[in-house]
Amino acid sequence: MTTQTGKKRSQKTEAEAGRRKRRGFSPWPIAASVVAVLLYVFYPQISAVLPGLEDDSVRNIAAVAVFYSFGWLLGHTFRAIVTRKGKAAGRRKVPRLLSELVSVTLFTIATMLSIGLLIGKSSGGVLASSGLIIAILGFAIRNVLADVLAGIALGLEAPFRIGDWVEFDSVTTGRVTEIGWRTTRILTADDTYMILPNSQISRQMLTNYSAPRKHYQASVQITLRHRIPVTQAKALLKEAAQIAFENPGMVATQKPIVRATSYGAEGITYTLKYWVSNFAFDLECRDAMLAAIDSTLREHDALPTIERVRLVVGEDKVVRSND
Repeated sequence: MTTQTGKKRSQKTEAEAGRRKRRGFSPWPIAASVVAVLLYVFYPQISAVLPGLEDDSVRNIAAVAVFYSFGWLLGHTFRAIVTRKGKAAGRRKVPRLLSELVSVTLFTIATMLSIGLLIGKSSGGVLASSGLIIAILGFAIRNVLADVLAGIALGLEAPFRIGDWVEFDSVTTGRVTEIGWRTTRILTADDTYMILPNSQISRQMLTNYSAPRKHYQASVQITLRHRIPVTQAKALLKEAAQIAFENPGMVATQKPIVRATSYGAEGITYTLKYWVSNFAFDLECRDAMLAAIDSTLREHDALPTIERVRLVVGEDKVVRSND
């Protein structure tokens, strides 16, 4: 009885957490904006009630509150709209970097306006007076800055998103788990956690196996003997593909394609193309396809020929044999 009660309580908690996550919009930014506007509109009455405060001080505090509250509201609204739009369209998960970039930009503008208001200068003057400091800091953290700028570009262009299976320069392959300001984190197929600088990613060739859809076309190549007619070889490979389609990762609705792609001295090379539902099943599907091809070719005595050369020492002859 206690176990069942605990399970029900856990399910209820998960359901409530899911509802809060789906709601995606908090009323607190709206409330803060309303309070800030009211404080700015009625600052004379507030200063009259609190005689220890001057009108200018109350007005400046109210103006700063308006700047930050509206920056918070606009950033939160943008994040909620982007998240809801992605869910409604059934798209992939939107990276947090884009919404964080908008929020940082809005709060930076609010900070500049607040500093200009408090010290009695325009935001342009404040920015100009801090130019030397910005230049020194930029030179000191130029590598970090390059990663951050590359991360901003990745967030805006969105060549990949969280959950996508990607490959960088045919060397690093994995599933994207997090896209940060400076680094991108991926989890490889063998559960290795890798952290890649964004500037390095921006210079590499990228292959996204999850876009524009999760299923994609893979292929294997095999070379068969010349004595096997092309029509028979194609029929055998298609038969093997039908057997391999029993694997859960295959897309059974897409028919396999077999093409003769090369004719050489060692035999005729065929390319068998098939569809995989998700890159997570890539290795399993390839294993199932090769196993089915091997079984079918052995059953019909059509395995590729391996020519062996045996040199007989002391005799001027070479013996060749085919296995």
